[in-house]
Amino acid sequence: MNKTVLITGATSGIGFEFAKLFAKNGFNLIITGRNSDILSEMKAKLSSAYNIKVFSFNYDLSDLNSVTKLYDETKKLNLKIDILINNAGAGFNGGFLDVPLENHISTINLNITALTKLTYLIANDMKLCNSGKILNVASTGAYQPGPYIGVYYATKSYVLSLTQALRQELKDTNITVSALCPGATKTKFAKRAGKNDLSSAMSPYEVALIGYNGLAKNKAIITPGFMNKIAIFFSKLIPLTLSARLVMKIQLSVIKKKNEY
Repeated sequence: MNKTVLITGATSGIGFEFAKLFAKNGFNLIITGRNSDILSEMKAKLSSAYNIKVFSFNYDLSDLNSVTKLYDETKKLNLKIDILINNAGAGFNGGFLDVPLENHISTINLNITALTKLTYLIANDMKLCNSGKILNVASTGAYQPGPYIGVYYATKSYVLSLTQALRQELKDTNITVSALCPGATKTKFAKRAGKNDLSSAMSPYEVALIGYNGLAKNKAIITPGFMNKIAIFFSKLIPLTLSARLVMKIQLSVIKKKNEY
């Protein structure tokens, strides 16, 4: 019997590549996203290509009622979720006081509250059968303050911290909790953030593949790419004030280039 994986934010980038990888390896899919056309196309192509079941739900999870609706839909269909991939995320760069407050709240709702709520609901189901895997997509930004992208970095710090806490709480069960911490990745999200020079960035496929393999090996923290590992290593060594200055310099450069286009 095929196992089932729920992937949020599955219509593009890393989430899209996760969906293809799990489908290729025989998993049934529950995919969510905000683009109904892409969801329908994915459902048709992946179910046909790999002879699996694909359930798609067009929800914006920054609307917290959608998290409950998504969970209720899976229960109505009697779907047992073996793996949860909390991939959906959003963020805005710019000065904290310059970005509209509703954008900050939306980022927190999606990156923190929706992830927490969905994890709570599904982990409780996993606890009943003492089996399951959870992968939370954080970021290399989780390790440092992020001036001019502060709310996004702060939400990813939360994701990493929660993941590590839950992993310890569940260490004597058959439920594993892991964090994926990618750096710059060639995604629409990165381009919207103004990162136009992504020549050295990893592809979404590379990140998803490393995440998939790391999850299978029950790694606690999965960091794709040697340079990202180095960046995290040094971020732990330098004072937070210096780290904040370095990030600010990078972000101001990104914003300047974004405004030039």
